[in-house]
Amino acid sequence: MNSEHKDTAGMPAETITGSGTGRSEGRLLPEVPTGERKIEHVRLCLDEEVGSVGLTSGFERYRFRHSALPEIDFEDIKLDTTFLDIPVRTPLLISSMTGGSKATGEINMRLAEAAERRGWALGVGSVRAAVEKEELAPTFRVRECAPSVPVIANLGAVQLNYGFGLDDCQRAVDIAGADMLVLHLNGLQEVFQPEGNTRFGRLLGRIEDLCRTLEVPVGIKEVGWGIDGETARRLLDIGAAFIDVAGAGGTSWSQVEKFRSKDPVRRGAAEAFAGWGNPTAECIVEVREAAPACTLIGSGGLQNGVDAAKAIALGADLAGFGRGLLGSAVDSVEALDQRLAQVELELQTAMFGIGAGNIEALRSTARLIRA
Repeated sequence: MNSEHKDTAGMPAETITGSGTGRSEGRLLPEVPTGERKIEHVRLCLDEEVGSVGLTSGFERYRFRHSALPEIDFEDIKLDTTFLDIPVRTPLLISSMTGGSKATGEINMRLAEAAERRGWALGVGSVRAAVEKEELAPTFRVRECAPSVPVIANLGAVQLNYGFGLDDCQRAVDIAGADMLVLHLNGLQEVFQPEGNTRFGRLLGRIEDLCRTLEVPVGIKEVGWGIDGETARRLLDIGAAFIDVAGAGGTSWSQVEKFRSKDPVRRGAAEAFAGWGNPTAECIVEVREAAPACTLIGSGGLQNGVDAAKAIALGADLAGFGRGLLGSAVDSVEALDQRLAQVELELQTAMFGIGAGNIEALRSTARLIRA
């Protein structure tokens, strides 16, 4: 790719040289004002080492026992399932990532198109910017590109303590054309974010009020530090429709905010939390044990379709992928489609390797064991 490139989504691009690490040298992304936080987050996620340090997702602690005689035909393996009674063609989710600027809006539309083509559920980044500034609403209008798949709108739960109410949350759902809303919990990110909102006190009651009054289901997710079984149970008890554990082992948002900060104290303190959080696999097991009937998304550090198979076998209803798709989404429509197809093939092959012909069989397999 070169700086003359213009891909099929019509995204004009400039080459990002990044921080000199070489990890994204030559990657293309539109030139936008550096003050736009959303595009800055995308740049940092592509360009810097923002993953957890010394902490993994935990999926490597499990392995499937291979079945040499699966007694199924590969082409008969089915990935279709349901999520909150909505039929989906795959048990896979494009996790909430971005939006809020022209450039990130184009990424959102590309993700939506891919989700629709391949039958993945779709989450969008925080719609707060569009609720506050109407002119940003088009960057989240993914329903136009994804008419048939489940769409999840997204807001920071803490905004309920900063004046956001029922009407604002409904507006976020309407903008995305969403089937449901997820409130994200990101306390550590807010601590290290220069613009952070850290009033998390008495938030549970406000979440309960919203769960009881919003017209669509309300779920709760973390952003990379994980939701444990006890916390999930408290959230489900007050009306949360689903939990996305969003565990540790993938992107660390304290690391992302470290790179954004100009304050040496904040940067140094953020580094101390590079290995903080509950591993994703551990979260899935805990939440499923605490709430056997819970609708559960397993996300956070999934690398491939084998990790997705492990997440589902451990108890997740959907397996979510985030930053691992971002580079492909920025590069081209074709690269993104290829990436999603590869994840699906890996998932199907893992199922073939244990003789699981459908998602229900994968969920109930006895062939996932501790490594």
